Amino acid sequence: MSLQERIMKYMQERAKKPMSQEELLTALDLHDEEIRELVPAMEELVRKNLLIQNRSGLYGLPSHMNLVIGRMSITAKGFGFVIPDNGNEEGKAKVNDVFIPSGMLGTAMNNDKVLVRITAEKSYENRTREGEVIRILERANNRVVGTFESSRTFGFVVPDDNRLNQDIFIEGRNFNGAKVGMKVVAEITKWPTKNHSPEGKIIEVLGRIGSPGVDILSVMRQYDLTEEFPLEVQEEAKHIETEPSKREYKNRKDRRDFQIVTIDGEDAKDLDDGVYAEKLPNGNIFLGVYIADVSHYVHSFAPLDREAYNRGTSVYLADRVIPMLPVELSNGICSLNAGEDRLSMCAEMEIDANGAVVKYEIAPAVIHVYRRLTYNLVNKILVEKDEQVISDNQDILPLLDILKEVRERLFARRNRRGAIDFDISEVKVKLNAKGQAVGLIKRERGLGESIIEECMLVANETVAQHMAQRNLPFIYRVHENPTEDKMNALNELLATFNLHLNRNKDGEIEPLAIQQVLNNIKGKPEEKIISAVALRSMQQARYNAENLGHFGLAAQYYTHFTSPIRRYPDLIVHRLLKEQLNGKMSTARQEKLKARLPEIATHTSKRERIATEAERETILIKEVEYMAQFLGEEFNGIISGVTAFGIFVELDNGVEGLVHVSTMVNDYYEYVESEYALVGEATNFRYRLGDPVTVILTRASIKERAIDLILKDNGKMPLFLEDDIIAKPILTGVEDVDKKFFAKKAVDNDIKEEKPSRRAKKRKHKKEKLTDRVRKDKLSKEKHSKNIAKKKVKSHKFYDEIYNKKSHRKNGSDRRAKDKVSKRKRRK
Repeated sequence: MSLQERIMKYMQERAKKPMSQEELLTALDLHDEEIRELVPAMEELVRKNLLIQNRSGLYGLPSHMNLVIGRMSITAKGFGFVIPDNGNEEGKAKVNDVFIPSGMLGTAMNNDKVLVRITAEKSYENRTREGEVIRILERANNRVVGTFESSRTFGFVVPDDNRLNQDIFIEGRNFNGAKVGMKVVAEITKWPTKNHSPEGKIIEVLGRIGSPGVDILSVMRQYDLTEEFPLEVQEEAKHIETEPSKREYKNRKDRRDFQIVTIDGEDAKDLDDGVYAEKLPNGNIFLGVYIADVSHYVHSFAPLDREAYNRGTSVYLADRVIPMLPVELSNGICSLNAGEDRLSMCAEMEIDANGAVVKYEIAPAVIHVYRRLTYNLVNKILVEKDEQVISDNQDILPLLDILKEVRERLFARRNRRGAIDFDISEVKVKLNAKGQAVGLIKRERGLGESIIEECMLVANETVAQHMAQRNLPFIYRVHENPTEDKMNALNELLATFNLHLNRNKDGEIEPLAIQQVLNNIKGKPEEKIISAVALRSMQQARYNAENLGHFGLAAQYYTHFTSPIRRYPDLIVHRLLKEQLNGKMSTARQEKLKARLPEIATHTSKRERIATEAERETILIKEVEYMAQFLGEEFNGIISGVTAFGIFVELDNGVEGLVHVSTMVNDYYEYVESEYALVGEATNFRYRLGDPVTVILTRASIKERAIDLILKDNGKMPLFLEDDIIAKPILTGVEDVDKKFFAKKAVDNDIKEEKPSRRAKKRKHKKEKLTDRVRKDKLSKEKHSKNIAKKKVKSHKFYDEIYNKKSHRKNGSDRRAKDKVSKRKRRK
């Protein structure tokens, strides 16, 4: 047992109070070398936040001192939650998060690691503990991306992330050429205090808002993502072989004569998985899953490995891919390109008629990919039965038929054991050559996608079971059971539809119970609301060094083995498999891995969440950009979320927008959480999760990443539009009067951006008297007020046109005579 473990054991089991180092030295009966190791060991335990040193210099366990350590998550409204991350709190659900009121945040910023004192066991809506931040342990926002604003002598950066609720103060000498309205990156030089905002300097000017590429570049800087690799990584990648070494073939299974195919999307370049199947004489199916052997080229602690660890995963933004590995590997030697020999790790399995794996072997292999297929091609052959496509692909028809059969066996088995299958559609933004959004494509999961999904799932389960049964250190992909309060809330909702989640003999709700409910409501009106609430009841999947099972898949064992080109945990899984297969995992090595793997699991889970957030944000930006051309138009949608401030509506094209409660004019609406609905006080009318609605698009703001809607039959257009409404839209599908108005708004925005810099130039070359300056300022304010009044008149006129353009038509085409109802009467 190491000294750190002895210290922790004593503090957890025997210590009755906070202790000094001297007291611990005596209590643990340390001698000679151990005495010299005590100080570094204590410092390391404090660094890991397993022990806390108080103001008196004494050490104690956070849980015994009414303290919690965790990551701060601040909302746009100003309050926050601390998500515990130490050993005693890890893995617990959000019900055990700590609510932090806005006045108790101290100087904490979003995502900082903080030390919190618990002040109440129940607080926020009677759900969770309440606390106050008493110490910042680790700062997370060294750099902030935002919009630059300035006066003559100082400026400030307004963060793009609305969870950072303080502007960054910038001294004039630190502008670095930034102009008003530009997107910039600011480095914080002085952290906020109780009475002062954070201070910083501009380290990079990204460009003007609306300029091509600036929007995506801002997101990349915000999440610290870069396409460029360090020089030492580039050098190592250049020296990687471009063809597999023939010497490697003799130590591997030779599968070059197998008709192995890859099946991916049309634009995929990093092809890391291939499949092959054949029918056996006994009726079983041989299934081979062949994964690129990245671990053969990326060695532990080499520059390539360190960079891959730091990145954690490839990131798929709306207009580009930021790879985990350089293209020499991801698109080259590690990619399973058709017609080329490649090194791989394989999981070869025998699948019986019930979909069970009755025999398997995991081993290194060498393969030669026969053909590259796409999902569209497979779907045209197996689903659409396209005669021309079938005629052109006779060579692969037998293989595809067997893959279809093995998919049916595997899917049926998963379904029998209770795997939950949420039908979640994804939206892909179609971009033109300039990176502008020109279309939205809803990705539908077809048979081709399902074949690959089932093959990868069974390979992942087989590999996880292989290592778990040998009780060896490993990284698992875990999905823990939903919390009791979430299941109770779901049951309350189900009760209104005469449904119920059954519990097993141990009183637990199994995945099968949820799956059965979802099957019962398929095609019924209540399907949308129940599916949405069931999905939100699930916990987030993550990586862990301990096998906790996968609730959503109803799997006892699960890992990620199939994508080592783009996921670092998969690369670690390959290395661990090789160590086990070679018999080199000694006891000492196992102990070392047990200490290291939890850190890798935590880090890669964090990097995965960052990648997901960045991907969603870039897609949202492009969705807003695309929707800006449809201002004033009607859309059908489904209520996808209900809050006290309004309802979120998912349109038929997959875009989501907000209908604010203030735009609902026929009643006062109250949020009833138990019904997932807004309910009218007088009319008792309900807007409930899953209900269909018709809405009108009123605003598309790239600056705020927001789409605003109003209900067609219960909504009022806002009286004044904000300047950031226009996202440089392609003004198609809008009436001429609308085009003129919005085009003028776009021109006004451009002029507005240029004015400050033009004024600044004039002031440099012309000295004005104080009285002249006061007079000019007064005239400027008067002019500004007149412009505002003109804009309001124009916006009123525009909305009148929107309301009346359909009702004020004659014989289907001509507008009616002038509306005789005055504005004053209409307001009444």
